[in-house]
Amino acid sequence: QVQLVESGGGLVQPGGSLRLSCAARGSIISINVMGWYRQAPGKQRELVAAITGAGSTNYADSVKGRFTISRDNAKNTVYLQMNSLKPEDTAVYYCNVQARTRSWDPSYYANWGQGTQVTVSS
Repeated sequence: QVQLVESGGGLVQPGGSLRLSCAARGSIISINVMGWYRQAPGKQRELVAAITGAGSTNYADSVKGRFTISRDNAKNTVYLQMNSLKPEDTAVYYCNVQARTRSWDPSYYANWGQGTQVTVSS
């Protein structure tokens, strides 16, 4: 069982910054990809950024150059530094972690956080 604890959302003015954190807890053997998704009202959930265990990253075109994803493998934690925020970044942000939790099962399974609201408004 994996629990994801998210923090760092809130209200910020356009051009401002926020840093999201997501800590994975539980009986975790190893973690593969960690990522952030977001869902705005009336829209589908979309990938914002992802990072592999080796540190390779992938970003949505809309956030390239503004957002930075990073991870601390010792703490099983992923971060999303969001700079130059725009009103269109307003959404609920969800952490996603692919984790292996059973020694006899080599598969990694996706786990979702509860979501944290990010609102960009003046």
